[in-house]
Amino acid sequence: MYKVLATDGRAKRGELTTVHGKIQTPVFMNVGTAAAIKGAVATTDLQQIKTQVELSNTYHLHLRPGDKVVKQLGGLHKFMNWDKPILTDSGGFQVFSLTSLRKIKEEGVYFNSHIDGHKIFMGPEESMQIQSNLASTIAMAFDECAPYPSDREYMIPSVDRTTRWLYRCKAEMERLNSLEDTINPKQMLFGINQGGTYKDIRINHAKTISELDLDGYALGGLAVGEPHEEMYHIIEETVPYLPQNKPTYLMGVGTPANILEAVDRGVDFFDCVYPSRNGRHGHVYTNHGKLNLFNAKFELDARPIEEGCGCPACQNYSRAYIRHLLKAKEMLGMRLCVLHNLYFYNTMMEEIRAAIEEHRYAAYKKSKLEGFEMKEEN
Repeated sequence: MYKVLATDGRAKRGELTTVHGKIQTPVFMNVGTAAAIKGAVATTDLQQIKTQVELSNTYHLHLRPGDKVVKQLGGLHKFMNWDKPILTDSGGFQVFSLTSLRKIKEEGVYFNSHIDGHKIFMGPEESMQIQSNLASTIAMAFDECAPYPSDREYMIPSVDRTTRWLYRCKAEMERLNSLEDTINPKQMLFGINQGGTYKDIRINHAKTISELDLDGYALGGLAVGEPHEEMYHIIEETVPYLPQNKPTYLMGVGTPANILEAVDRGVDFFDCVYPSRNGRHGHVYTNHGKLNLFNAKFELDARPIEEGCGCPACQNYSRAYIRHLLKAKEMLGMRLCVLHNLYFYNTMMEEIRAAIEEHRYAAYKKSKLEGFEMKEEN
């Protein structure tokens, strides 16, 4: 169940109640593709850095260790020792990114594993079955993430097929949730809005899928190469046609600035690999822009990554030390940067929630964006 607790313009502050606890929104979901956050971050660390939701990947876990293995071990929560909500994406994005290895049919997609090349078939029912075996809190519908740019002649039938697949996902999810051996019979289903950068296709699709009364709705197929302004325009035009009494999830987005802009347009769920990927390369987020800790100017810098930050890295180590670890290729350096970046994102979401509650979101967004554009003097 989802309820809106406060609004400020189109920004909404909500709460989604799940079988694994309540999610306060807007929320950033921390990406753990193969049931682990890249950068040697454990689920015990996630508790410490304010993570509300962990996101894992259906396609990758299906390939290894295998969703049936995870089911035998009691589901993803037990497997990775995490008691809060988990969202699993449907595998659609990964399958469609394997352009040379796949063939799309009405029944689903035939493709080859990127690991060993063996043939795999995945359709709506298979995606739901894998996600049911994983026993995540929220399952995503199987859809086609069309490439950017795609012409209208490609996009219209693609979106129509995604709609037909969504009906099949819903029916299969209901069937699976009714079985006696299902680990999580209260698994939720989010549908995905597609349509590229075609406003009319997006709006029509939003209206159609809203009729299914799902647990939440996502905007897919954005941040795939289109300019940011075009993405913001599509969000602005489409979100009003999705149910306002359900969570709205912008998939795979994004930078702190992207999140601030999307919240302003009514989005309240986010995920992105940026904080962990950038952290693994020594790039860390601060309220005064991004720092590259490999830079020589940090060699003797005894300050934390950011003054006043409560993350484990800033509480205990200096920029100089973390730079040394990165240069020496010590895994601890990468780990500390990832922990800092995830903490930064999770803390920003806390600030966003407070700003919406206090009806000062516009001012908060403005000052935050101005801060990101600043550059440290030294």
